[in-house]
Amino acid sequence: MKYVHIVDEIIRQIEEGLLKPGHKLPSIRALSKEFACSKNTVIRAYQELESKHLIYSVPKSGYYVVDNHRFRLSHSTENKKIDFLSAGPDRHVMPFRDFQHCINQAIETYKHEMFVYSEPQGLYSLREQLVQYLRNNQVFTTPERICVVSGSQQALNLFVSLPFPNGKHKICVEQPTHASFIESIQVHQTASIGIEITGKGIDLKRLEEIFKRGDVKFFYTVSRFHNPTGYSYTNTQKRKIVELAQKYDVYIIEDDYMGDLDLNLKHDPMFAYDPSGRVIYTKSFSKVMLPGLRLGLAVIPDAIRERFLQAKFAQDLHSPVLTQGALEIYLKSGMFDAHIHKMRLMYSKKAALLQQAYRDHLPSIVSFSKSLSGFYSTIALPEPLKAKQLIQLLEQENVYIDDASKMFLPEFAKDNVLRLSISQVEEELIDRGIQKIANGINKLMLKKRQIYSFRWT
Repeated sequence: MKYVHIVDEIIRQIEEGLLKPGHKLPSIRALSKEFACSKNTVIRAYQELESKHLIYSVPKSGYYVVDNHRFRLSHSTENKKIDFLSAGPDRHVMPFRDFQHCINQAIETYKHEMFVYSEPQGLYSLREQLVQYLRNNQVFTTPERICVVSGSQQALNLFVSLPFPNGKHKICVEQPTHASFIESIQVHQTASIGIEITGKGIDLKRLEEIFKRGDVKFFYTVSRFHNPTGYSYTNTQKRKIVELAQKYDVYIIEDDYMGDLDLNLKHDPMFAYDPSGRVIYTKSFSKVMLPGLRLGLAVIPDAIRERFLQAKFAQDLHSPVLTQGALEIYLKSGMFDAHIHKMRLMYSKKAALLQQAYRDHLPSIVSFSKSLSGFYSTIALPEPLKAKQLIQLLEQENVYIDDASKMFLPEFAKDNVLRLSISQVEEELIDRGIQKIANGINKLMLKKRQIYSFRWT
């Protein structure tokens, strides 16, 4: 078939370096003339290349080559670096060209606003657009309750430091949780209470006891695709947690920064069960778009809004106008929806490949989180193995993985837990990477047995 011939020819040029990253491909009209075929044949070829993440399209501009290092001819993946450590989005499918267009348009649209200080709460036009965006996530609110922040971490850090209307002082936090939130607690020297999250979620009876007696101002939770376990709460669990918060006058900070990647559109955020202000909803665009944007949002109740805006003003006056304007245009144009659709499919496929690799290769005494997140998952090593021992061993095999010890409060500390991120791992390397991890675990176990055997002889 002629479209296959076009695909093969473009792949050949990419692999041989004749087509460089960012190179604009011939127009559909030009290629149909070159190959003496119909425009539909060329369109089909480009769609096939796009599905392989070799090229990407920019509306009203054309097709471009992505960073092509991952597609060069190779007879073996044996010695390629396998990076389970990096936790950013897959850079090969990020919307660089699309967003460049939006930035250029934002410069023209907001050229006057860039010469004056802007609103601490964020551009009103962006907040209006965010209302429409959040509605698709079952978060119904108004522009007046939305605050644009410099990444959701800024909002979380401010919430840790601020007094809350319930007059309480401690923070309840899932264990483990992402290291930056642990850092905020430690920097502000805020009293905290941990609650363990397992493959089935948290113990709701234990949570009720903490809410009842723990002097808790808020419960911090990553409701979907938790970092580091990848766990997502069911709607029933979310509703019950909100009910407990209402009963015992506890606020909830719901960090839904990965919610856009959820394929199950029937999953509701906790905010949907109490939009009045008991649940404070935060979201970041870092994991699904470009981390360098440093843009996020928080939906804040009226009782906290003024105090929060004062704290944000004291910290940075306002988030950058240029990136705010570009995000507004990106959302309004429909580019974001198209991008997220691709991301959901790609990350869910990676998650399925990871789970299959776990089942195929990991020793039976090793436990792992059964997460469908295309980002995070954990492996718990059997005693007496330590995460750092395995990490050092795997580095010699060109496999890189994270130690989750920094994600625990001191009283919950564990040194045998690994955090994997597969967001930047090529699909064809996931199985090989888990094989190498399994081999490393077996080597360490054998070494430990030999040591113990020697001691007893």
